[in-house]
Amino acid sequence: MKKTSILRQFLLGVLVVLSLPACEDDTMLESPTADIFRSIVGKQVAFTALTLHADQWQWDFGDGQTSQERNPVHVYESGGIYTITLVASNSLGTAEAMTQVSLDLSPYEMLTGGTNAPIGKTWRISAGHSEKDGIGLANQDMTIIQDVPQGALGLFLGLGEEYEDEFTLKADGGYVHDNKNGGSFGGLVFGTVTQTPVVNITEASQGFGFASLAFTPESGATFTYTESKDLAVTVVDQNDGATTADLVYEGVSTLSFSGSEFIGFMGFHRECILQEISPEKMRLAMFMSGTTGEHFNKPSLVVIFTFEAVNP
Repeated sequence: MKKTSILRQFLLGVLVVLSLPACEDDTMLESPTADIFRSIVGKQVAFTALTLHADQWQWDFGDGQTSQERNPVHVYESGGIYTITLVASNSLGTAEAMTQVSLDLSPYEMLTGGTNAPIGKTWRISAGHSEKDGIGLANQDMTIIQDVPQGALGLFLGLGEEYEDEFTLKADGGYVHDNKNGGSFGGLVFGTVTQTPVVNITEASQGFGFASLAFTPESGATFTYTESKDLAVTVVDQNDGATTADLVYEGVSTLSFSGSEFIGFMGFHRECILQEISPEKMRLAMFMSGTTGEHFNKPSLVVIFTFEAVNP
């Protein structure tokens, strides 16, 4: 009898010990977390679910297609901007992650966000600039005469508020200009001749012919994107302010605006050249009148700035 009792106690102890890992596993289970990594080749996107504690994955690729694979590869039938959603789950709950891909976009879709962006795409002057940003002569080659380093509008010209202004381009041609501080980056010659009030000017910015000028954005404004045109511009020599030339910039992409609207730089010549664009950045060449005298309203310089997408 005594041996039987001891054996029963021993077996009971073994069962208790064997049950401990399962209990510990249950208490260690945590709610899932989720993030997304993606690699793009053409219209094919390889997705990786960066998840913890998940045992189920539900993907929505933004084009009506879904998957329950952990790391799916998806091929989109057409280019566009797609929002992808991942829901990772376990018995304790779910976690959601989102990302966006831009595939085989036209320049117009990169400018506006396309039909998938009803509120349009918003841009602002990049404080980071680029090695191609600068002030150039309004000649055929737009010869750079002054580089624009990172943060130049604020650090060197005292006009840092102009990095805050936002310019929204919509797929339907609508345009929204939001100058956050009531002033807009512009040319001092333009402001003086048109008697536009100066909102901000510093000794350094005055030396470059720049100022922040009062401007009230136009309600219901529109813009026009032209993919390729021969842009004819009458320019004046920056050195003498008298010699003019009729130039044609062949096969360039341009942006023009309704009424008195513009993007980036306010001056006499409101049509600008789109030199380069990606979903995240674009570079514009904006004409600037930098001389006084008979040809004050003709551009002698170009302001070449990089813009960054606020909502890429």
